[in-house]
Amino acid sequence: MRIRVDSIGCRLNISEVEEMARHFASAGHRIVGPGEVADLYVFNTCAVTHVAARKSRQVIRQMRRANPNAAVVVTGCYAELSPDEIAALGVDMVVGNEQKDELPGLLAESGILRDADPIPAVDAAPYFLDGGSHTRAFIKVQDGCDNRCTFCIVTVARGAGRSRPVSQVISELNRLVGQGYQEAVLSGIHLGSYGHDLGDPRGLKNLVRTVLSDTDLPRLRLSSLEPWDLSPDFFELWQNERLLPHLHLPLQSGSDTVLRRMARRTTQAQFSQLVQAARAVIPDVSVTTDVIVGFPGETDAEFAESLAFVEEMAFAKLHIFRYSPREGTAAAAMKGQVPASVMQARSQQMHSLNADLEQTFRREFVGRTMPVLWESTEPYGFGLQWSGLTGNYLRVVTQTRSEVNLRNQVVDTSLVVLAPAAIQGQLPSALTATPAEFNLESVAARKGGNWVQL
Repeated sequence: MRIRVDSIGCRLNISEVEEMARHFASAGHRIVGPGEVADLYVFNTCAVTHVAARKSRQVIRQMRRANPNAAVVVTGCYAELSPDEIAALGVDMVVGNEQKDELPGLLAESGILRDADPIPAVDAAPYFLDGGSHTRAFIKVQDGCDNRCTFCIVTVARGAGRSRPVSQVISELNRLVGQGYQEAVLSGIHLGSYGHDLGDPRGLKNLVRTVLSDTDLPRLRLSSLEPWDLSPDFFELWQNERLLPHLHLPLQSGSDTVLRRMARRTTQAQFSQLVQAARAVIPDVSVTTDVIVGFPGETDAEFAESLAFVEEMAFAKLHIFRYSPREGTAAAAMKGQVPASVMQARSQQMHSLNADLEQTFRREFVGRTMPVLWESTEPYGFGLQWSGLTGNYLRVVTQTRSEVNLRNQVVDTSLVVLAPAAIQGQLPSALTATPAEFNLESVAARKGGNWVQL
């Protein structure tokens, strides 16, 4: 069968559908990409905000229109919380989060997943959501959450925290290394609690050490980590250069009074001390974060405090969300719901700050030569350019000669020019484009962004 898997939302959602894709492909099914007709659509939904739920419905309708004769199967947090709403869209099966890992078997039992026709192995290679193939794999090591943040519906949708056994994680990673993957991202809803349910309070640190010792994975990355789960000695792990220097530490607000209303187990001072400890021992570390604007009761003074603290922390990138009330959470019943117009204005201010922070962080690395894992070609500027990531999560784009294929290669690349949302890289001379193919003024004119030659 031709199968299209897709997902919106968190990295854990991505890891889950990528594992499904690998399962389907290993059974001989053809995994198709965007725009290709499929016989079966599997969609992993998100419900963290009203916008995510609405987008989930839109994607489901698009899948149904793409091939009216195809089967459409929906899973994920929105399917868990609102199965009747999903069913009303005319899907063939709704699968809750508790059964998600068994979804391929459920499809086979139902008859939706038919026996695969033999196809060449090259055609069975999975299509991955980051646009690459055999480059980065998102690995689910933990699910569920025991936190009680007042704005978050995830605890209801995902249940209590639970960890995969270390042996399963190592086995999966070794299999992926054998398939050619250069990088893996350990993912979870509450990744920092990994192992706690198994009786190991230092479970994540021990897992990372085991991955680095028992696999030959070239690059290991960690997804989102709650700040209260980490102690300064956790950063000793980065003595191994295979662990990439990128930390995503959700802040949510830079105001202590708002943090208390959110039931976040951190303060400005504690968060700042943790980031300082990380920067002291991890060279070139990129620290990114999540920020919510317009949380119930957020005053102008509290927002100003949050904005100032975010600027002080000099994050490399912000993920900015307008507060979205979710039925079943404590915050939805709080007084002082912030008007949409006020949230919009605060979001714009935070986005403006984010643009400055990103530019400042990228500028620090112009003139450096850094390893880049090249993933895919993307429309950029006046044509297709290769796109990849440094270890500290800088997006780099570059031109090559047309016959050069950089996919899944880690290449030391000179970072030469600040570009919109990226840095323009210069490859070794054997791989670079001809002068006619590489023209910064032409790119700037067509992209409409600000390029800075340093």
